[in-house]
Amino acid sequence: MLKQIIETKRKELKELVQPDEINVSRKSLYKALATPKRSIGLISEVKKASPSKGIIREDFHPELIAKGYEEGGADALSVLTDQVYFQGHRDYLSAIKQLVDLPILRKDFIIHPIQIEESVRMGADAILLIAGVMPNKDLKRLYEEATATGLECLVEVHEKEELESLLELFTPAIIGVNNRNLKTFTTDLTQTELIGEQVPKESLFVSESGIHTYEDLQKVRNAGANAVLVGESLMRADTPQKGIQTLFGGEPVEATS
Repeated sequence: MLKQIIETKRKELKELVQPDEINVSRKSLYKALATPKRSIGLISEVKKASPSKGIIREDFHPELIAKGYEEGGADALSVLTDQVYFQGHRDYLSAIKQLVDLPILRKDFIIHPIQIEESVRMGADAILLIAGVMPNKDLKRLYEEATATGLECLVEVHEKEELESLLELFTPAIIGVNNRNLKTFTTDLTQTELIGEQVPKESLFVSESGIHTYEDLQKVRNAGANAVLVGESLMRADTPQKGIQTLFGGEPVEATS
């Protein structure tokens, strides 16, 4: 599946037309997650569909969902911009950026520098870079180019070996451990526990995928995660606010040290 997605992305890039740049102020994903409103940072995801789950929310209104996440106490937002496999759109991100006062992560398959300019123009504060979809030297180059434009990067790994080889080249400021195997789409929270030990202390550690309950939240927090990225369970909730409240077991919204 991952190979297929990247092939599609390469074809799309040949026809990519840059959007008009929107005039917005940049917000730091790192700072937001380092000073969370609850016991652990939360990136809430605006996602209509996925290759493994199909349509997650039929009644999909990205701006209303994003506003609900903000009102529910999310620290940051992740917005899917891939159209073919996730039914996202870059216009969703631009519209949401002008509506909420939270940092926004562009969730897509970034494989070429042209997508960095596109991300800046659409108003993203940060982008996702996935280890394993390109050689580490190319990922490092994209990381440096993005950082030079003011974009932050969430660098995602799934296996211990991916992180170890990456750290031989550089240490990302934000490291994500995806509990979902992008080759098989199976999910296992023990990935966070296994890989978490290897995440450098100076990096902010985000656990991604497969987090549905308060127990899941505690499990990854105990494994050292500073933040979580949650999409499906929040998208399936009656409202974004209720989804966040349930996920946090009723924890009050207040910064904790």
